[in-house]
Amino acid sequence: MATPTVSAATGTHELKRSIGFWGLTFISLGSIIGSGWLLGALTAAKTAGPASLVSWVLAAVMLAVLALIHAELGGAYPASGGTARFPLFAFGTLAGFTAGWATWLQAVAIAPIEVEASLAYLDNIGWVKDHLALLKDDGTLTGSGIFWATLLMILFTVINIIGVKLLSDSNTVTVIWKTAVPVLTVVVLVSLTFHASNFTAGGGFAPHGAHGIFAALPAGVVFALQGFEQAIQVSGEARDPEKDLSRAIIVAMMIGAAVYILLEIAFIGALDPAAIASNWDNPIGKGDFGPYASLAAGAGAAWLAYVLYADAFVSPAGTGLIYVATSARATYAMGRTGVLPAILGRLTVRGVPLISILLAFVVGEFMFLPFPSWQALVGVVTSATAIMYAFAPVSMAALRLRDPDRHRPYHLPFPKVLAPLGFIFANLIIYWGGFDVTLKLLVAIFLGRVLFEVTLALTHPEDRPDIDWRAASWIWPWLGGCLIIGLLGQYGTWGDLKVIGDGWDALVVAVFSLVIFYFAVSVAMAAEKVGAIVDAQRAEMEAIEAEVKLAD
Repeated sequence: MATPTVSAATGTHELKRSIGFWGLTFISLGSIIGSGWLLGALTAAKTAGPASLVSWVLAAVMLAVLALIHAELGGAYPASGGTARFPLFAFGTLAGFTAGWATWLQAVAIAPIEVEASLAYLDNIGWVKDHLALLKDDGTLTGSGIFWATLLMILFTVINIIGVKLLSDSNTVTVIWKTAVPVLTVVVLVSLTFHASNFTAGGGFAPHGAHGIFAALPAGVVFALQGFEQAIQVSGEARDPEKDLSRAIIVAMMIGAAVYILLEIAFIGALDPAAIASNWDNPIGKGDFGPYASLAAGAGAAWLAYVLYADAFVSPAGTGLIYVATSARATYAMGRTGVLPAILGRLTVRGVPLISILLAFVVGEFMFLPFPSWQALVGVVTSATAIMYAFAPVSMAALRLRDPDRHRPYHLPFPKVLAPLGFIFANLIIYWGGFDVTLKLLVAIFLGRVLFEVTLALTHPEDRPDIDWRAASWIWPWLGGCLIIGLLGQYGTWGDLKVIGDGWDALVVAVFSLVIFYFAVSVAMAAEKVGAIVDAQRAEMEAIEAEVKLAD
C-alpha cells in the first residue's frame, strides 16, 4: 500500500490510489446486490404480480442508460465524489452542491436500511428471536435491535477509518459470496419447485395493469438495482480510473441486472399456487421477513435456508459498509469545494476523511429512530437516487459541448438520444415515487440549501467559491415541476390528485424533461469556466498521482 501523500497544491493529505479494476467492479456490484435481493422480489410481486418481471427489465434498461452515461463521465472526469463534481464542472458551485446533497441524502440512509434488513431477516431464526428479540411485533427495532444495529454501524465506521484499501479488500470477498448465494438460490428453487402456472395466477400476468408495473419500480426494484455509481464515488482512489472505471460500471450493472431478473423468475415459480390463487397480497405469508428462506425450507432444501440466513447478514452488511464510505466521500467532496464546512474536507495521515465518516455514522444512527424498518425508507432513497442520477445526463451533454477536447476513454453511443432519454428516465422514477415522497425530498434539499447559504456567509469573501447563478437557474424549476406533476398525477400515498391520467402522465413527464434538459444545457457555464475548473481538478489529481508513485 502506498504511504500517505501530501498535495503540493493544497498542503493537505490526499486520498490514496489503491483500487484496481476488480476492486471498482466489486464496489459497484457490492452495492447493487444488497438487501434488495432478499426483499425486493417479494415487494415487487405484491405490487405487480408476475408482471413484476417487466418492472425488473424496465428498471434494468433505464438504469443501464444512466450507468453508461456515468461511465463516460467517470472515465473523463475521475474524482472522489464524482456524482457531485460532474454538475460542478458543467453548472458551477450551486449545481454541484445540490447534486452532492442529494447524493448524501440517499447514501447516508442506505447503511442503516441495510442494517435493518439484515436484523429483520435474522430475527426469523428461532434462537435469535428468543434470545436477542431484535424486532417488535410490528417489525420495528427493539432496544436490543438498536444496540446490535449500532454495533454493525461501528464496524462499518472502523473499517472505513482504517482505510479504503481494506474496504476494497474486504468487499471483494463479500461480493463473491453475495453474488454466489443468489445464483445458487435460483438454481435450487428452479430445480426443486417451479410452477409455470404461477405466472398467470391471482388475476393474470398483470393483475394491476401498467400502473402496478410502474408502481413496483420505486417500491424496491430501482432500489435493488441502484448502486452502479459507487465506483465513481471512490474513483479518486483508483489506480487507473480512465482505463478501469467505465468497464467496472458496465460489468457490475450487467451482472446485477441478470441476477435480479433470474431471482424474480425463481421466486414467482417457487410460490405455493394456493397462496396466490386469488391475489398477490401475501404470496409468502403475512409478516414473513425471510421469503427465500421460507421457499427453500418448503422445497425441502433446509440447508439452503441456513445459507440464506447467513447471507442475510453478509449481503446487507457489505452494502452498508460501502455506503458509509459513499456518504463520507460526498461530504468530503463538498467540504473540499467550499460549500460545506471545510473540516469535512480534511483527511488523516492515512488519507481518510475522518470527520465525514464520523458524520455519516452519527446521522445513520439517528435514522434508526424515525425510520426503523426497511420498507420505511426505500421509496425516499429511490427518489433521492433518481435526483442524483438526473444530474448526469445534463452534465454530460453540457460538458460535451463546453469541453469537447477532453479525453474520454469511453464514449456513450448515440449521445443525442441517450442523454435526454436518461434524464427522462430519472424523472419518471421520481414521478412514480409519488408526490408525498418528492415533497419530503424537496424539503430536505431546501434545508441543505439553507446550510449552503450559512456556510457561504461564514466564509471569508476571498475564499468563497464563485457561483454562476445563470448556469444553475434550471434546477429549482425542474424540481418544482416534478413536484407539481406528482401532485396532479397518479402515484403516492397522499397528495396525488389524479388529474393527469395513466399513460398521459408519462408523456407529460417526458415533454417536461426535454424542455428542462435543453434549457439546462443552453445555460451551462462558458467553455472557459468549465475548462478552468476541470483543468484545476486534473492538475491536482496528477500532482497527487505523481506523489503516490514517488512514495511507492
